[in-house]
Amino acid sequence: MHIPDGFLDPVTAGVTYLIALSYTVYAFKKARSSRVELLAPVSASIFVAQMLNWPLPGGTSLHFVGGALAGILLGPWNGYMAMFLVLLVQTLIFHDGGITAFGANLLNMAILSVYTGYVFYKSFARFPGRGKVIGSFLGGWLSLVVAGLACGLQLGVSTQFPHNVTLAVPVMAGWHAVLGLAEGVITAAVVSYISSKSPELLTGGAV
Repeated sequence: MHIPDGFLDPVTAGVTYLIALSYTVYAFKKARSSRVELLAPVSASIFVAQMLNWPLPGGTSLHFVGGALAGILLGPWNGYMAMFLVLLVQTLIFHDGGITAFGANLLNMAILSVYTGYVFYKSFARFPGRGKVIGSFLGGWLSLVVAGLACGLQLGVSTQFPHNVTLAVPVMAGWHAVLGLAEGVITAAVVSYISSKSPELLTGGAV
């Protein structure tokens, strides 16, 4: 899902940069200091998970994202900060994702993925029984579907990408819907384990 340099035209790259930078400023103001101690371990875990990549037609790839888990454990704002750090290190040091596409990658994996996972988890967590597990599974799955759809749209509308929306969107959204099932299961498993061992870690995911 990491979009490399050369795939987005200046307009698409500029718009996504503007959205991402505006969101970064807002998230920084909204971030809660009470969850800072979890930023490092959550970021490191997600960083490792994102090292697994599978190539897709058109020159891009799919992989585990972890945005939903970041949102569930840290809340949408600190969760965004965790993903921002992961993507920044990947871009500047490992060249996984282009500098010109950094805004788009932030939008997809740090904004849409994190907030989608957070919203669905919170929507189901208030129900007794398996609400947290169901919410975390749906959040993990849909976070990848939404992020993949957004990535496909960005690539498809870019005049520098060799394929249009009719190919980019189905490929990205379709494959990420499949991989999202695995991400949903992993997210739900982690949340279930934390809920049984350290439930207090799940109480900080607030706006």
